[in-house]
Amino acid sequence: MTELRLILGDQLNPEHSWFRQQSDHVVYVMLELQQETRYVRHHAQKIIAIFAAMREFARQLREQGHRVRYVQLDDPSNRGSLTDNLDALIAYYQAVTFSWQLPDEWRLDEQLKRWSATCAIKTITVDSEHFFCERHEVSAFFGQRKSWRMEHFYREMRRRERVLMRPDATPEGGEWNYDAENRKPWKGHPAPPDDHRPMHNHTALWHTLTALEVPSFGEAHAGDFRWPLDRKEALGGLERFVRDDLRHFGDWQDAMHTDSWHLFHSLISFALNTKMLSPREVVANVQAAWQRGEVPLACAEGFIRQVLGWREYVRGVYWAKMPGYRDNNFFHHQRPLPDWFWNGNTKMNCMAQVIGQSLDHAYAHHIQRLMIVGNFALLAGLAPAQVHEWYLGIYIDAFEWVELPNTLGMSQFTDGGLLASKPYVSSAAYINKMGNYCSQCKYNPRERTGENACPFNALYWHFFIQHQSALGHNPRLSMVYHQIKKFSPQEHENITQHVKNLLIDIEKL
Repeated sequence: MTELRLILGDQLNPEHSWFRQQSDHVVYVMLELQQETRYVRHHAQKIIAIFAAMREFARQLREQGHRVRYVQLDDPSNRGSLTDNLDALIAYYQAVTFSWQLPDEWRLDEQLKRWSATCAIKTITVDSEHFFCERHEVSAFFGQRKSWRMEHFYREMRRRERVLMRPDATPEGGEWNYDAENRKPWKGHPAPPDDHRPMHNHTALWHTLTALEVPSFGEAHAGDFRWPLDRKEALGGLERFVRDDLRHFGDWQDAMHTDSWHLFHSLISFALNTKMLSPREVVANVQAAWQRGEVPLACAEGFIRQVLGWREYVRGVYWAKMPGYRDNNFFHHQRPLPDWFWNGNTKMNCMAQVIGQSLDHAYAHHIQRLMIVGNFALLAGLAPAQVHEWYLGIYIDAFEWVELPNTLGMSQFTDGGLLASKPYVSSAAYINKMGNYCSQCKYNPRERTGENACPFNALYWHFFIQHQSALGHNPRLSMVYHQIKKFSPQEHENITQHVKNLLIDIEKL
């Protein structure tokens, strides 16, 4: 009477109720799949990290007495696809029941649902026991509203979970949001922390992946690999961040600097999104640090908002709007990604720094993703589907449920305002304020047109001129359009011609 239980590569939670009891009648199935390495091209570190963490999870389950069937990518029995492997394993074990935790990606959820409809044995789904909310709680909260503002949902979550709340149900400090206090440029002090993440050698795994011609890009760093393998390492990273860096996170969470690729960011997102860490324990640890007086309220609130608010919110948007959300393209942008998105060879120093860092570390923080790469992509009219696949592939923490709404909704405004209240774009002024990229760049951040002008400037004004019919009524953009009214006809013409030249030679920027 064997039951097979499937564990996906982002379900590495040893605290799940499945594992509280050991049974010889239960076999846990873990599969390295060709289909998962090829639906989009992934960063080498992302592939290594997931497979290495899966292998360690299987080892620990066996050590605890559980039965595990782990099928490596190069195993002769590996059929390549998820469902072909499941059919073979059900027959091999003569299983009478097959169970799986609900996937977080629509693609896998649909694949399993379609397969289970024709499966000859009993199938059972269980919750992953990871998120604060169930899949469709966010859509139920917003109902038929045309715009879904995260702030409303975030406040409800704070009340419901009693996080940073006073006994009278008002927020600690009297304010819900301290974002205005968390926008400081970093000038070199305090010194950023060293990279304290664990180090592993995954050379053998990388040799296997290259021998099998698994498509990838970016630097593998297989011999000195720095991402966590298991819950113990992930907890160590969380504890160190809360103890040493959280107090600085708030002030400089939006800062960018060539001297530090991570500044005071936690680097726990990979562990969190593979479920080595629970969002509840992350929020609890951060709140406890504030209660002990170790961190300012603005730091604690800013970090908690990302986990309790934004992370749960974008997951809710994803499950409410898929699969159609993936095809949204409000501005009808179609321009292909320039080749330098894959190598960082551009004269725009901000783009070169962020793309280069991403290729090297499989990581960039939220402002680098949104206000450098995403900003350029939207201003230049790059095809949203290609932008989405790039983000999904390059970042170690990018799983579609969290990446797609962030990229298409927040960054590229493809939903026309469901998620974001306005397009998140800027000229060079913001980039120059929040980082030091411009000081080392060929382009002048103060010039709008001309050979040495920063491309962000003309692209910014041209974007709003081009889309005035769609955006001109937005009250949050009134100052932008008030400024455009002051442009002379010659300024309009200069901007239009300059942008035309930029985009013709986009590969040379």
